[in-house]
Amino acid sequence: MSARIRVITTGGTIASVPGPGGEVSVAVAGRDLIGAAGAAVTVEVDEAMLVHSFNLTLDDMLRIAERVAAAVADPEVDGVVVTHGTDTMEETAFFVDLLLGAHRTVVFTGAQRHAGEPDGDGPRNLADALQVAAATARRGLGAVVVMAGRVHAARYATKAHTVAPDAFDSPGYGPIGRVHDGRVHIAARPERLPGFTLAELEGLAVRVDIVPAYLGADGVHVAASRAAGARGLVLEALGAGNPTPGLLGETRACVAAGMPVLVTSRCHAGPSVPVYGAGGGATLQEAGAVFAGSLAAPKARLLLTAALAAEPGPAEALARIGPHLTI
Repeated sequence: MSARIRVITTGGTIASVPGPGGEVSVAVAGRDLIGAAGAAVTVEVDEAMLVHSFNLTLDDMLRIAERVAAAVADPEVDGVVVTHGTDTMEETAFFVDLLLGAHRTVVFTGAQRHAGEPDGDGPRNLADALQVAAATARRGLGAVVVMAGRVHAARYATKAHTVAPDAFDSPGYGPIGRVHDGRVHIAARPERLPGFTLAELEGLAVRVDIVPAYLGADGVHVAASRAAGARGLVLEALGAGNPTPGLLGETRACVAAGMPVLVTSRCHAGPSVPVYGAGGGATLQEAGAVFAGSLAAPKARLLLTAALAAEPGPAEALARIGPHLTI
């Protein structure tokens, strides 16, 4: 008896075709995606939404997570696949990973070439994702991204190329597995830590902004976020986690106002670490900012958003996510 896989479809390039004017729009129903993939497993389709991922909101992401939770809890479902646009796939996958039980795997996939192209990559990616879901459903990999024959852990996966079919990478870590000729090879198991429950996150109406650092940044964007009511901030700092003088001053103001600040790096690989004094990362830490380790800024934002939604205050939120900032 073949594995029974639930495919939750959300849209994205994998479900897109060009219109009369040449613009690409989401239009392909979930059942048609499955037909093109030629799956060797039993598939049931749950069409959650039909949108480009650059239009998704936090509420949409929560809806997708709720569909995943329902699928994982269904005893008749052996594995779960989510089709998703590649622009924000890494964020939704990471958020779902924070909600998954220790012994489950959920597979995200999509496409870089739309469904109307003769060499579209969607059918192969979906077929690979179905095989990974069937082979690893109860192996506790958490959420993974399967694209171009590679399996990436959600914590490290990122879209590294705008248009290439092999668009995803895990900078500094590499993929945890591969799919070749329908065979799934998993070489590593990602470290996973306790996350959150859906009951704790009834709403994600918590504003957490990301502010990038660049030469001469004066901190006006940090001040604007604070004025706009942000409850937390992620600073995408320079190098190992260094601010400009303007960003350092505004970070002090955030901490003084009870607003937690996580520090990530704009570098593609390596952790943020407080090394330099004289206004560098060590000074930023002394000012009360918290370093986010290997997390990229978009994922640090989601982690802090979830913690602030789940906990009564910033101190409790930072304590809750502390272990996630050390790996």
